[in-house]
Amino acid sequence: MADGKNQAAPINGGTLLSDLKSLFSLFRTKGTVNFAYGFMSAFILFTVFLAFNASPNPTASPWFSSIFTSSSTSITGSTTNISSSTAPPVPSNTSSSLRSQISNIFSHPLPNSTSTQSATNVTRSENTTLQEPNLRKEPTNAKKHTQTSNLHDKVEAFNPNQTTEAPKALVAAANKTENSASKIVPESGKNVTAKGDKRIAEKGSNLTSSLVKKRGNETSNSDVKQGIEELVKGLVNCDVFDGNWVRDDSYPLYKPGSCALIDEQFNCFLNGRPDKGYQHLKWKPKDCTLPRLNGGHLLELLRGKRLAFVGDSLNRNMWESLVCILRNSVKDQSKVYEASGRHHFRSEASYSFVFKDYNCTIEFFVSPFLVQEWEVREKNGSKKETLRLDMIERSSANYKNADIIIFNTGHWWTHDKTSKGKDYYQEGSHVYGELDVQEAFRKALTTWGRWVDAHINSSRTLVFFRGYSASHFSGGQWNSGGQCDHETEPIRNKTYLSEYPPKMRVLDKVLKGMKTRVSYLNITRLTDYRKDGHPSIYRKQHYTEEERKSPLTFQDCSHWCLPGVPDAWNELLYAELLIKQYQNRRQPKIP
Repeated sequence: MADGKNQAAPINGGTLLSDLKSLFSLFRTKGTVNFAYGFMSAFILFTVFLAFNASPNPTASPWFSSIFTSSSTSITGSTTNISSSTAPPVPSNTSSSLRSQISNIFSHPLPNSTSTQSATNVTRSENTTLQEPNLRKEPTNAKKHTQTSNLHDKVEAFNPNQTTEAPKALVAAANKTENSASKIVPESGKNVTAKGDKRIAEKGSNLTSSLVKKRGNETSNSDVKQGIEELVKGLVNCDVFDGNWVRDDSYPLYKPGSCALIDEQFNCFLNGRPDKGYQHLKWKPKDCTLPRLNGGHLLELLRGKRLAFVGDSLNRNMWESLVCILRNSVKDQSKVYEASGRHHFRSEASYSFVFKDYNCTIEFFVSPFLVQEWEVREKNGSKKETLRLDMIERSSANYKNADIIIFNTGHWWTHDKTSKGKDYYQEGSHVYGELDVQEAFRKALTTWGRWVDAHINSSRTLVFFRGYSASHFSGGQWNSGGQCDHETEPIRNKTYLSEYPPKMRVLDKVLKGMKTRVSYLNITRLTDYRKDGHPSIYRKQHYTEEERKSPLTFQDCSHWCLPGVPDAWNELLYAELLIKQYQNRRQPKIP
């Protein structure tokens, strides 16, 4: 047929379809299939090997950097970046060693991304596993961890190789005074220059040696003790009574009006004194720095002990100051109370404030002369008041076993009866018709000194004597119209200070002749500066009709407003106690 002649001739004598089937049958042979599968398996394994055994230079395979990448993250504190992603699924048939390596790499979650750069570099530790970053960005609603006050540690958390400006929060905190340790929270996304690092770290070193370091809002006792010891070393050979008053707005040590224990006579704030500058002055010795009185630390020093003030109303001034300072440092103030339940402190012979949580007491014994007030019967049968210069006062048996005793006397020796010395001073049965007040004062202090040597165990009791506190009556004495209500600034020029009181020179000689070591709190000069610190007309809220007619007649220019000058006396007492503790620790132990 003509149509059959025009068809193409079959290959190998067969049809075209049969020939194609024969050709493709070559690929179905067993050997060929095994070869293809083997080639594909080798390719997959080689790819995985490259993925998880990258060369030390990751940039040699740039294509791999985007396999698991979802976003890039900068890790603060390192010099390179790392991509932030979740771990890819690990096939079930992967070898155990490969599964372990994948698990190690993604075992630590990474912080949220704060960088816009693509991540191409990875920093590895020696065992090739990534370390958890030491700084994380917390959610704003997360509970904040307690912040350390060590500014140097905070600075080290920043990358020293980055070059943007230092956070303002860090710089401001580093410029604060040593008494104002602060929490530092770095601002997100800001870094520190190398120059800024050095400057802030230096200031941070000063902050870390400050007296009180804080953890959040609480004081660390161990840090307080360490900081205090550094200050105490500088106090040992320093005359803490030679200095001047400086403005310090972190004072007073307790908020005005916050202590209900202050007697009305000393509570100038509640009595309406309008100026407040007298509250913000701190005593600063010339050659050292007084540690700020830390009430909690002082209570620890006094745990299980008795501290007794013995003397006149100026010692009551100091006693009330200390009670208020310590009470304000106690969390539960209901556990601070006067042992007999008293709330006024001018009518009884003795008082004792109990600090229950510390098992300690702060006591006051009224004894304006330290020797015994007496009376004798005259020939006509009447009684006459005298002062027994040869007898210690009656309450001495109640405080002789206290752990710390602070004595004082002085102001009552300026009153008419004592200063004139006529028919008043007595020794034995003899009443002097007239005796110079300086000699009488010497006899009284000698009696006191002998009693201390004979009755106080100096191995367990510390004895202090607080010196004379200066008065500032102008235009008359306390009972003749003397005034000080116009004084709002301390004396600045030494030439206006009074001479060292002759009675305190007598005290110096008596102390030198005693066997018992008595620490002399010589506050005479530092009080002489403070003509601004007295209650003056602000000694009470309500005046009698007679007082309203002539209020200037009744000014108080002897005692001191609280908060005020007596707080500094207690800071000096605190410093002396710290010095003694420091010296006792350094004494060699006797085998």
